[in-house]
Amino acid sequence: MNAILVASNRGPFSFTTSEDGSLSMRRGGGGLVSGLSEVARDLKVLWVCAALSDGDRAAVRQAPGGRLDQAGYDTGALRMLDIPPATFHRAYNAVANSTLWFVNHLLYDTPNTPHFDARFRREWESYQSYNAAFALALAEEAGHGARVMVQDYHLTLTPAMLRVERPDLRIAHFSHTPWAPPEYFALLPDDVAAEVLEGILGADHAGFLTARWAGAFMDCCERLLGAGVDRVSRTVSHAGRTTRIGVHGLGVDGEALWARASEPDVESNMAALRDQVGDRKLIVRIDRTELSKNIVRGLSAYREFLGAHPEWHGRVVHLAFAYPSRHDLPEYREYTAAVQRCAKEIEDEYATEDWDPLILNVNDDYPRSLAAYRLADVLLVNPIRDGMNLVAKEGPVLSPDSALVLSREAGAAAELGEHALVVNPYDVTATAAALHRGLVMPEEERVRRGARLAAAATALPPHRWFAEQLTALQ
Repeated sequence: MNAILVASNRGPFSFTTSEDGSLSMRRGGGGLVSGLSEVARDLKVLWVCAALSDGDRAAVRQAPGGRLDQAGYDTGALRMLDIPPATFHRAYNAVANSTLWFVNHLLYDTPNTPHFDARFRREWESYQSYNAAFALALAEEAGHGARVMVQDYHLTLTPAMLRVERPDLRIAHFSHTPWAPPEYFALLPDDVAAEVLEGILGADHAGFLTARWAGAFMDCCERLLGAGVDRVSRTVSHAGRTTRIGVHGLGVDGEALWARASEPDVESNMAALRDQVGDRKLIVRIDRTELSKNIVRGLSAYREFLGAHPEWHGRVVHLAFAYPSRHDLPEYREYTAAVQRCAKEIEDEYATEDWDPLILNVNDDYPRSLAAYRLADVLLVNPIRDGMNLVAKEGPVLSPDSALVLSREAGAAAELGEHALVVNPYDVTATAAALHRGLVMPEEERVRRGARLAAAATALPPHRWFAEQLTALQ
């Protein structure tokens, strides 16, 4: 039986099926996976996740009890759950990504959405079933008194469900997203809002990336549940239990990041980018085409900057990585199209025979992203709202003399804001001005700010971030 367990929607590995029916394994994607994979291996953690693809399901069905490590795969201790595809789709797309993500990132177009009808109730039942499957698997795998680390908005109900099954366990839940203020969280149906809050309060310890998000969660518990909240000790008391609230600002492992960014594939990408860009200044952004990332306003700010500063024509290039995300949702397909339209408008207006003002990269290419970090003169991170945003932390580590233009609505602003150029993400003109300020910033100021940004970015690397929460469960 296992002493430490992690539960998350996405796991550290994924599988694909080749034409001959054989399975191939590769490292899973996403910031959570990147942050936790090495920690999980070092501490011999059992990781419980969902099978996301047909390849994953094929691998699980060949493994005893879904344990990939017991089927001969070099995954570390890993159990995948073969949740029925229809249940998974409704839980993941309709509830987690189209409801809870939208609420906590304040993304709803409220005159039209949300629309909680009978269909949503069926989707919510799938979300409950999905969380129950995780709770059951964790209950089966955990040793007596084990510590269980439940991750993110996909699994808000799991702590309370697991508490019923295994009251001996020490349970933590961590939210990697922002948390909505009570008046916005109350857009959810009353019973659903209560179930989400009470689900997380089933944990002994509820963690958040910033004090702001932790405070918003406590406000919701107080206003919507009538819970007792002590903001000094950061505790919430409800239904006879007390949950401690923790703030753990996940950072990056600077040494590991630099080691990866120094490998030959990154060096070759740097050479290719230098050939493409020449000696021009480089403004970089690296994002998924996620609604909250605010890519269109960022591109509009660059366009306004070019309009206001003709002296930079031919002397600067904006390298924008906009990797496709959640294309099974129509809002995301349209947003990706909007990004591409805006990029084309910039090209049509400003490009010349010997100058491409914008390079839009829509193919997920991690080595190329690391190369771009290293070459950046200005890094643009302007989300509408973000739990943390590790791009804002990785960039200063790999390019310590670059300027960071950072949205005040990113969780990272709590740690980095003093040394970044902080902007209102809705203010395109102010963002354009910040891009210009970043480009003309004196070298001495760049280096001074960059050193402080890098120090803050690496203050709580994944090993320490995880250890803090384990300690909180003792």
